[in-house]
Amino acid sequence: MTIFSQCFSPCGKFLVVGNNLGQIGVFSVSSALSSESNEQSKEPSAVFQAHAGPVYSLTSTERHLISAGGNEVKGWLWGDICKKVRPPHYLGCDTHRSSLETPEINSLILNPKDNSLLLGGGTGHIHAMDLESGTFTMTLQGHEDYIHCLCLREQQEECVSGSEDGSVRLWDLRTGSQTHKIEVYKYEECARPQYGKWISCVATDSDWMVCGGGPMLSLWHLRSVTPTTIFPIQESQQQVMFYQDMILSAGQAPLINHCQINGDIRTQIPSTPCAIYSLSINDCSQENKVLTAAGSSSKIDVFTNFRYRAFSLWFT
Repeated sequence: MTIFSQCFSPCGKFLVVGNNLGQIGVFSVSSALSSESNEQSKEPSAVFQAHAGPVYSLTSTERHLISAGGNEVKGWLWGDICKKVRPPHYLGCDTHRSSLETPEINSLILNPKDNSLLLGGGTGHIHAMDLESGTFTMTLQGHEDYIHCLCLREQQEECVSGSEDGSVRLWDLRTGSQTHKIEVYKYEECARPQYGKWISCVATDSDWMVCGGGPMLSLWHLRSVTPTTIFPIQESQQQVMFYQDMILSAGQAPLINHCQINGDIRTQIPSTPCAIYSLSINDCSQENKVLTAAGSSSKIDVFTNFRYRAFSLWFT
């Protein structure tokens, strides 16, 4: 089994994960962290068939879990999920049957400014969907190949995308126009031709961006559009995020990297999956705040203080 996506519930008590079989598993984080937990509390409280193909992305509103599988987007009521019943989906969009003709959706992000959902995938286009009506309101065009990852710069009302074409692009969500194009692989200090030029992960924090994939994981100052730090990590990185004064990353190695902004690797935490495709932090509940890592394994590692694996959940 391979697990591609994770999402915590708005209450912070539940973790849902999506796998390569199109299934979504629901775990009770609060039960697994309890002093009375046992092996059963580390298994799913519910599993349901969400899509026919892999679930590559999950995101959440206050009321709904939203999943992407193949060319479908579906929504599931959190109230039903937390009651451990098979939840009916409220929102469905088969983008292949519409004018979009998207082979697959790799990344979903929620834009709270206008209650829209941004989708990136096989067409190389980013589509904005209004969550109230389920209609598509905007298409951002420019990438020449698959889009692997999306993130927001909320203060600037921008979307950032990374693609198989080797570029990171910044988009003005008010106008739909492209504001910057960064071809990371063309910078000598970042380039690794032996791995390719694809960008698999991107994250932002104000005027800073970190990205990686085929090229080295690198930190960029977005105002000057220049790389300031190259991180000495040889494996291709699949996931990256800013956390406090660090950058957390993971990819094609059984390790979670804790990187300092100056480029030093503070520590590398061993993980169960040989390759990590999803990192998630439960910011919805201080009581249940954990880091979770999932990938090429049926086990999801849980880190309570982020510096060692406390235990693993098991997607049975």
